[in-house]
Amino acid sequence: MPKHELAQLNIARMKAPLEDPLMADFAANLDRINALAEGDPGFRWRLKTDDGNATALRPFGEEMLVNLSVWRDLQSLRDYVFASDHVEIMKRRREWFDRMEVAYVVFWWVPEGHRPSIEEARLRLETLQRLGPTAEAFTFRNPFPAPGSDDLQQPAPLLDVCPSA
Repeated sequence: MPKHELAQLNIARMKAPLEDPLMADFAANLDRINALAEGDPGFRWRLKTDDGNATALRPFGEEMLVNLSVWRDLQSLRDYVFASDHVEIMKRRREWFDRMEVAYVVFWWVPEGHRPSIEEARLRLETLQRLGPTAEAFTFRNPFPAPGSDDLQQPAPLLDVCPSA
């Protein structure tokens, strides 16, 4: 049976351009938070340019930041988001990002080693927005087990997920 990893996409609408003083503290913490993720044993991959910059990629519009990554499993991502230094940035997210009226975070299972494209991620987010949580597109609050597994990990606490995760 093939093994699976967890893909995640989150998008965030910035309150100002990344170069604006309003965004300075967020921008100043990006390298540290990305290094924290990349050093996590559950981390597998994240979308970035050749120079390591994900903020230069704007497939959802100039005002939108995108984060696309792959993790060993749901628990690994949950631990990073809610139980690492990342949580301190997450607590401040309303300083930098507008509240989204639609789903802006989506998870789905991918075969081990698969690295999703932006288009694949966009389709998963649209599926979640259209149908709600399903095995093809789900959330921390409504998780689904990996294909071929009956290991449904417990939902996270009722917190929303950081748009900068």
